[in-house]
Amino acid sequence: MIKIGKWKIDKTALAFISPALLLYVLFIIVPTVSSVYYSFTSWDGISPEVKFVGLANYREIFTSARFGNALKNTLILTVFISVLENAFALGLAVLVDKVRWWKNVFRSAFYIPVLISGIVSGFIWKIMYNYNFGAINSILTDIGLGQFKQDWLGNTSLTLIMIGIVLVWKGAGYYMIIYLASLQSVSTDVIEAAEIDGASPWQKFRNITIPLISGAFTINFTLSLINGLKVFDQINVMTDGGPGFTSETLVYLLYKVGFNEGRQGFGTAVGIMLLFIIIILNTIQQKFLRSREVQL
Repeated sequence: MIKIGKWKIDKTALAFISPALLLYVLFIIVPTVSSVYYSFTSWDGISPEVKFVGLANYREIFTSARFGNALKNTLILTVFISVLENAFALGLAVLVDKVRWWKNVFRSAFYIPVLISGIVSGFIWKIMYNYNFGAINSILTDIGLGQFKQDWLGNTSLTLIMIGIVLVWKGAGYYMIIYLASLQSVSTDVIEAAEIDGASPWQKFRNITIPLISGAFTINFTLSLINGLKVFDQINVMTDGGPGFTSETLVYLLYKVGFNEGRQGFGTAVGIMLLFIIIILNTIQQKFLRSREVQL
């Protein structure tokens, strides 16, 4: 037993946790602390010279139109995918839960997009969105709706929506599994009691099923919020933040200024701001959703 002040640590336990603790400190704590330090500098990421500039990077963040645009794009994309991903995932979970045959086939089919990497899914959908030979415009032409053909990623009013559709397609299957597990844990006795009282299918779903799976809503909305705020792969492959800065999000802004423009100091400041935004939004969402959970 090792005694450190008021703390007593078992030597055997310390031996088991020390490798993981060392890795955690080296790859999480140290980079986080160094990022906070570099956010107060004008370091370019390469030069051994690190110039301390105080709050200059943060002042630029609060006065930068580019940061404001990236924040707006990030919030729009996050709300879009959080709502649609969960709605689509819940619909798939209800469908899989209700089918009598081939339940595992449906579950596997809906989960396949989750297994595709973000880079690959971005390439697939970029080809599908192509104006000249993409599948979407080809189908529209074949069914006589050629007048609706679009440059889906080049149209500034559609770019974020098109990226959001890709993210919903890729992520819904993961959230479906969580909803499906919650649906299958709902007691049949409660449902049968509601049926005896004459409740319609919609009334049973709205007043019984939804409250009883509220814990799944908390988990899924938290995950989709975080994933929406840090989306990168699809934007990198499909639009490179364009056209212009139409699809540039906070994470992509961090990447562009930090690595392409050689402004690591400003990039890490953006990263610190993103961390605070995630903490604040997640705290608000958690408080809202947990207050609506049904305790059994």
